[in-house]
Amino acid sequence: MNTTLAKTLHWEKLPETLDIDLNDLVKSASRVIVPLGPINTFAARNPWVGLEGQPFEKMARWLKDTCDVDIYPNDSVFQSARDRGEIHQDFLEKGFQHWLNSQSLELPRVAAERFCRTALLQNQPYSSTLEAPELKSMARKLNRFTSQMTEKNCVKTYSQRLEQLGRVNAAHELNRHMIKWCKLYLDKSQAVWSMPNREEGFYHAWRKLVQHDPALSRKVRKQLSELPVEAEATLMEVLLLLEIPFSEIQDYFEAHFLALPGWGGMMLWRSQQSAEETSLLLDYLAVRISMEWALVKPCLPLPEKRNDKVNLEPLIAAWAEWGNLPINAWLQLSSTEIKARLALAYRFDKTLRNRLLLEAWEKTYEDQLRTMITSQRSAVAAEDVKQALAQFVFCIDVRSEPFRRKLEKAGDFETYGTAGFFGLPIETCDLGSNHTHDSLPVMFKPQYKVKEISPDFESFQQRHQVVSTLGYTFKTMKNNLVSSMALPEISGPWLSLQTLARSFMPRSAGRTISKLLETWLHKPSTELSLDYMQKSETGLPIGFSMKEKVHYVRQALKMMGLTDQFAPLVVICGHGSHSTNNPYRSALDCGACGGASSGFNARVLAALCNLPNVRKSLETEGIIIPKDTIFAAAEHITTLDELRWLYVPELSVKAKEAFKRIQAELPTVSEEANAERIPQLPNLGTLLKNPKAEAQRLSEDWSEVRPEWGLARNAAFIIGERRLTQDCNLGGRVFLNNYNWKKDKNGAILANIISGPATVAQWINLQYYASTVAPHYYGSGNKITQTVTAGLGVMQGNASDLLSGLPWQSVMKSDEEAYHEPLRLLVVIQAPRGYVKRMLDHDHAFHQKVKNGWIRLASIDPEGHWESWS
Repeated sequence: MNTTLAKTLHWEKLPETLDIDLNDLVKSASRVIVPLGPINTFAARNPWVGLEGQPFEKMARWLKDTCDVDIYPNDSVFQSARDRGEIHQDFLEKGFQHWLNSQSLELPRVAAERFCRTALLQNQPYSSTLEAPELKSMARKLNRFTSQMTEKNCVKTYSQRLEQLGRVNAAHELNRHMIKWCKLYLDKSQAVWSMPNREEGFYHAWRKLVQHDPALSRKVRKQLSELPVEAEATLMEVLLLLEIPFSEIQDYFEAHFLALPGWGGMMLWRSQQSAEETSLLLDYLAVRISMEWALVKPCLPLPEKRNDKVNLEPLIAAWAEWGNLPINAWLQLSSTEIKARLALAYRFDKTLRNRLLLEAWEKTYEDQLRTMITSQRSAVAAEDVKQALAQFVFCIDVRSEPFRRKLEKAGDFETYGTAGFFGLPIETCDLGSNHTHDSLPVMFKPQYKVKEISPDFESFQQRHQVVSTLGYTFKTMKNNLVSSMALPEISGPWLSLQTLARSFMPRSAGRTISKLLETWLHKPSTELSLDYMQKSETGLPIGFSMKEKVHYVRQALKMMGLTDQFAPLVVICGHGSHSTNNPYRSALDCGACGGASSGFNARVLAALCNLPNVRKSLETEGIIIPKDTIFAAAEHITTLDELRWLYVPELSVKAKEAFKRIQAELPTVSEEANAERIPQLPNLGTLLKNPKAEAQRLSEDWSEVRPEWGLARNAAFIIGERRLTQDCNLGGRVFLNNYNWKKDKNGAILANIISGPATVAQWINLQYYASTVAPHYYGSGNKITQTVTAGLGVMQGNASDLLSGLPWQSVMKSDEEAYHEPLRLLVVIQAPRGYVKRMLDHDHAFHQKVKNGWIRLASIDPEGHWESWS
């Protein structure tokens, strides 16, 4: 180590602990990104989960300064909300009055209020019609009044600073190289030739190849070839060569992670999945910062960073626009008032105004929801409710709400809401598949494996292998230089016919192809490996012990609030979507099941609930399931609003009666749900003659960029009895989780709902929020121009960041109008105040989210009083 340089950078105090600290700094810096898994198992991620220890507004300012990303809605989104009457002026007025009360300004209150009120009403930059010379002149004269106001200079990478200085396109060039190397290393399905030496790790493979990269100059290649063999030593060396002070290393790492958060996020995800790749993030930074050093070295040293004073021109112009203070009137004010007016304009900036607008929008929605619920509360007492003919347990997903509402009106049916994985921490494996899927929220790890099994497996496997072999052969021929020339002649007629059919008759073609495939495969009836067998190749036990079966059934019934008054038929309803040629199809499946259908979990739970031994054990705990009560499993197909049966065992007489009634009502329920949902899609309108047929077309049309809206417009999460919202049309915007505080004396159920389903819902909410307010950074752009890359995700074009969020079509109605309303999730708990306070006292993480503005909280006590906690 260069001792003189180390002393200059204040590294000499840490010689013995430097190795540990460097690894810790990499880990700490990674809080600014989130793990990004493959798109075929897309799971909603809160892009700011590592930042929730700080206030939302503070992080908004930091992200704006660090990577020029706004995480508040833009002016057009706010204006559209105002035009729709969704931002009440009363809440806006209260917001800025509360802020003014917290400020110490030696300024007449009337003048301050008028300035703030006008600024919020317009919320636009100052007019360009103001005379620039006059403005500049006045700014120079008032410059001496800004001693307490300085612009903060955040840490930026050397390549970013060079671009700011306009000297070279260094940051863009560095990103271009990193995208190339990340694609090569991470690809496991699309590339014909894999990256040499990949098994040795990212840094080692890169170091051996980069010295042969023709895209780099000979001098740069030579410099990179002389780097140390180990990634950690290299990272330490280039940090010293770039003269990064030790106190700024974490900030420097963060800036590099934020430059390509998608590829960095994929590296983070991979580092968490494999014991062999735990150092992958350090490898990533070693590669990236080494390349930066080699690319920017000719331009070093850079000018020293300065803490520049605030630009007064926009502050003076703001007072001219919003405070009725002409530019030439400033010199007539006292020095005290000049300082106060400049301070007010400086503090009441765009970020603060956007915060107040967003909070007023959220308060308006909360007030509307409160009015709807409290004015339509059912007067029927719980003991007076008629025994249901059938009970349906749905996922909390917002798309279930309209379907549940229609179903309840169709007959003597009750519906319940709970997390779609139904509390089962399982890894699933379909019959004939070599792949497994973690069917539970991504913040948890599976503890068991459940497989589909069948005595007729061998014949099915042969047919399945034929289909798989055909697909593999086609891909191999396509990627082979010689066979690819003959492939069009072989496949042309069939593919041309399929293209024409899918393009002009998507509904008929889709049904025909699916039917042909199902007929050929002829999947036999299957059972589930529920009984403990042995450990799988991944080390997970296959099946459950008797004690575990009872535990998970008990837990699931308590979480959904169904421990008595069982109907003759109880249907556990998973949900999934159906679309064609859609890289984001898993984003429309169950968020609680890691981007897969939750039908498998529904079937497992229903089968466990039917086991006589399980029921007998539950009876000793007071959960008595009548003998004639049968559990079945179904799947809610959200694209079609259909309910498909997955598991219907032998039914009792009463259960048969319920099943027949359900079958008779389901077509009408589906039709009505589609009639409500389909017209909300763009360019369809309310005069659509056959919504169900249109839903089928959307699911089969391979040119359709928006098969359904998914969870767009989600806004609230209600934890309470269904009777609380049964008479409300919540517009498919609310996650509904059943909860009865009377059955939760110690608060354990509420705590589990908050830490599990509510957290998943918040991640979904902030994923949609981020994709709406910053689509270029946290979204994934236009579906039409996306490129699926490396079998992992999508890019825009052939060299962009790996895009982590939702496409434009998932949140926008048109190029000018957003469909999703970017509101932070409102959690509403139906329980006594003491229950809510106890939960906040015990759940520090959730309390912190509420306090820092990442989620909002309200409660309804037993008397129906609504209280806001945020």
